[in-house]
Amino acid sequence: MIQGKIVKVSGPLIIAEGMREANMFDVVRVGENRLIGEIIEMHGDRASIQVYEETAGIGCGDTVVSTGEPLSVELGPGLVTNIYDGIQRPLEVMRLKAGSNITKGIDEPALDREKKWHFVPTVAEGDAVCGGDVIGTVQETELILHKVMVPAKVSGKIGKIAEGDYTVTEPVCTVVSDDGKKTEVGLMQKWPVRVARSYAKKLPPKEPMITGQRVIDALFPLAKGGTACVPGPFGSGKTVVQHQLAKWSNVDLVVYIGCGERGNEMTDVLREFPELKDPRSGYSLMKRTVLIANTSDMPVAAREASIYTGITIAEYFRDMGYSVAVIADSSSRWAEALREMSGRLEEMPGEEGYPAYLTSRLAQFYERAGRVVCLGSDGREGTLSAIGAVSPQGGDLSEPVTQATLRIVKVFWGLESSLAYRRHFPAINWLNSYSLYQDRLAPWFEETVGPDWAHVTAEAMRILQAESELDEIVKLVGVDALSAGERLTLEVARSVREDFLQQNAFVPEDSYTSLDKQYRLLSLILYFYRKAGEAVEKGADIAGIADLPVREQIGRAKAAGEDFVAVYEDIEREIDTELAALTDVSETEER
Repeated sequence: MIQGKIVKVSGPLIIAEGMREANMFDVVRVGENRLIGEIIEMHGDRASIQVYEETAGIGCGDTVVSTGEPLSVELGPGLVTNIYDGIQRPLEVMRLKAGSNITKGIDEPALDREKKWHFVPTVAEGDAVCGGDVIGTVQETELILHKVMVPAKVSGKIGKIAEGDYTVTEPVCTVVSDDGKKTEVGLMQKWPVRVARSYAKKLPPKEPMITGQRVIDALFPLAKGGTACVPGPFGSGKTVVQHQLAKWSNVDLVVYIGCGERGNEMTDVLREFPELKDPRSGYSLMKRTVLIANTSDMPVAAREASIYTGITIAEYFRDMGYSVAVIADSSSRWAEALREMSGRLEEMPGEEGYPAYLTSRLAQFYERAGRVVCLGSDGREGTLSAIGAVSPQGGDLSEPVTQATLRIVKVFWGLESSLAYRRHFPAINWLNSYSLYQDRLAPWFEETVGPDWAHVTAEAMRILQAESELDEIVKLVGVDALSAGERLTLEVARSVREDFLQQNAFVPEDSYTSLDKQYRLLSLILYFYRKAGEAVEKGADIAGIADLPVREQIGRAKAAGEDFVAVYEDIEREIDTELAALTDVSETEER
């Protein structure tokens, strides 16, 4: 046992001497209350330790004891539906034990040691297995079938295995290696959070993560196994966007990390998710969610660890062959924790005081996303998508965290306060945002949704860009200087913005939109554009076109229920009828 003495205390940073035999990233216990800490720097026999709990009352001369193990998470049945803090302590268990406030030194196991899980083996005695092979299953929730896997570095033949009820600490089978060594395999594994879990091969993404948010799915799609960031100023709707992604994305499991954001936002998540129904299964969304809550009033050092805790849990479910999404809110608060610890370590600061290694640390997080062939002989595939919110001060996207993130991720959903002030939500600026997955995903959309999906979405984007250019002219010389065709483009662009891109997260009919409905709605708006253009060429008045009753029907079309196909076909017929009548009137007036 390695034991040292504290010589300096600086907030969450503690320096202890007599630690020469300890290793970097070892977990240590600090003081009488045995606070949890981690070694982050070594100089001779002095270790710099970041403590994941409040250090008030700790002083020079107190003891520090190294456990000799890195910061690790427990992986096994019981993760789903649970709520953890940044170092995987179960908050509900701690609340029942110690009350609403987290007491010093409290340390509860992440997985319930008493609960028994029904294990069903999928292999038999004598079968050869290797690291990553599935040896059995546990029905963790109605939505998640937990696959029990052989640890990565274990291989051999199954010795003893039996169906039954087991706790996470009891062995469910024995693996006998070629040299006769026996290894007991249980329902639970441990994995160090700062080390990416192993996989056989990384593959390029091929399928979109469908979110039900029209501006994202149609214009700036994210691939399963992709990376995205959502930067935006205060009040622009970052948290609601991330809540929508967590609620409606077509992934098997969501790991939501509340990293340094306000406690009331995390409270909203905890209240909403149990009540919301998964649109695919009808069960509560909590049945496929793991929550990590490390809010702004919790220890800053644990904020730094929470990101790694979340993505390690996500990698574990990815290794089962599931599609997983990690949503981090927000990476800016995580970077601020890095900056605080770097300052206390007296490191040379980089831009705006952030450490010089900010970009590499961000890359370590986002690079753990991807579509992979999992370990094991069955060749199953899993995907892990990483979405991080960025909270730049004053909405300044040139600040270091945003710029470092943009150099790594492939999807940028740029939120803008001016859109939020106009009550346009999601406030994603369609002129600044981009997705580098569009071309790769185009074949999937064309085969699954519609053969002209790429043309429809590109045409909508062209209209929005044309509106931006025409707005500059209108500001200079007024709308009367525009031709009838250009004024029609402005009208249709307004329809694309208000009737398609704008979406109300709090209206059930509008909160989620299927891809088929998105395609038909956008096609309906473009159908009106094409037919109105023909009417303008025949002399129809643009003011009359703008005032047609069918425009209001198009605006309400996004709230159509399950029979939206029939509704949209009726609106198309109404477009033909009203434009024909308007054209006949204009021709009569000309004669």
